[in-house]
Amino acid sequence: QVQLVESGGGLVQPGGSLRLSCAVSGFTLDDYAIGWFLQAPGKEREGVSCMSSSGLGTYYADSVKGRFTISRDDAENTVYLEMNSLKPEDTAIYYCAASGIGSEYYTPCALDDYDYWGQGTQVTVSS
Repeated sequence: QVQLVESGGGLVQPGGSLRLSCAVSGFTLDDYAIGWFLQAPGKEREGVSCMSSSGLGTYYADSVKGRFTISRDDAENTVYLEMNSLKPEDTAIYYCAASGIGSEYYTPCALDDYDYWGQGTQVTVSS
């Protein structure tokens, strides 16, 4: 049974940092691309950062380039999203998801490409 469980969200001041975790079970990271998505209040869910099944391909939305870093620990079957220099506009529910599409260096980062989703974790950036 495929499961993804996010953790690490919370309240942080502007300029602060958080690290989100996505623990996966029922498959290994070599089998699926993993993506992080956010959904702000009243807005559609959108891709933030995604990583190919090999870990060699990554994608970052323009809004987070240079601030967010996606990584993974194969031994822990966990994918991370390190978020630095957080801004109030980063406030959203963050979801991780798994996709069977992609290749060694290419990772999809569109919602329709992802089949399995976690329950989400709230990130609030506010002073």
